[in-house]
Amino acid sequence: MPGAADESVPTFKRPRSVAVVAHRKKSLGGGLPELRRTLATHGIPDPAWYEISKSKEATTLAEKAVADGVDLLIIWGGDGTVQRCLDAVAGRDVAIAIVPAGTANLLAANLGIPDDVGAAVRIGVLGDRRPLDIGVLNGKRFAVMAGVGFDAHMMLIADGGLKERWGQLAYFWAAIRATRIASQRVTIAVDGSAWFAGKAAGILLGQMGALTSGLVAFPDAVPDDGQLEVAVITADTWTHWLRVLYRLVSGHPERSPLARTTRGSTVDITLDQATPYELDGSPRKAKKKLSASIEPGAITVCVANQAVASWRP
Repeated sequence: MPGAADESVPTFKRPRSVAVVAHRKKSLGGGLPELRRTLATHGIPDPAWYEISKSKEATTLAEKAVADGVDLLIIWGGDGTVQRCLDAVAGRDVAIAIVPAGTANLLAANLGIPDDVGAAVRIGVLGDRRPLDIGVLNGKRFAVMAGVGFDAHMMLIADGGLKERWGQLAYFWAAIRATRIASQRVTIAVDGSAWFAGKAAGILLGQMGALTSGLVAFPDAVPDDGQLEVAVITADTWTHWLRVLYRLVSGHPERSPLARTTRGSTVDITLDQATPYELDGSPRKAKKKLSASIEPGAITVCVANQAVASWRP
């Protein structure tokens, strides 16, 4: 796991300048007042503070924070807010700390960051800094997973207010409805060579392994190996989808005869029809052609260490 102890991970340096990008509609613990109190406890009483009401507003504010010279950017929100911030600051000299206030919290889950305000802030202020690769799909970055077809339809369904009412359960209902998606002809080239041509219902591109609710799409994914994980799902009946889900729950989707997997540094996808795609759970408009690549070491994230575990106020 990215958060595990590793002598190759750079040790932390206490931040000189801190900014917070906070989605005011997302809640965790005692909310943003608790976040302010916790930062003050760590000697950060007055960070640069930016609140947003929509995740797409995060891009400009994250860019501004980094341009102003902050060396720690704390993101309060869900996967959409995190993705927008990372897309804006990848390749810049800033560490990213996540306070997971969303529903799925994909990156935080893969990094082992708990959904607890105090614990998440301690990781940001006291934790180690680890450089990670980041994926790019049609010019937009993602830290964990991108999906075309089934996965994107599921996110679109869950995004329609279901997440706010049902939380994680929204994804299960959305997945059931998304199984109605029809397969279509797809061609995929990996590192410039033809790899797949045939009918498929979904394509996944992974930078890390875990999906929502403990499902594992790529058990062997390494977040700093300069490679994207690629999977094509050919399920087209209820029985097929149940078999795929079983493999995801068991943590070995690569063993399914309904999935083909590989890895590479570039992926080019051509679809018969314009199809929605998603980046870290955030839906995007339908496209017929998609190109993916990897940016090695493009982001620096805060992960737990012994200083975090032993800290006492």
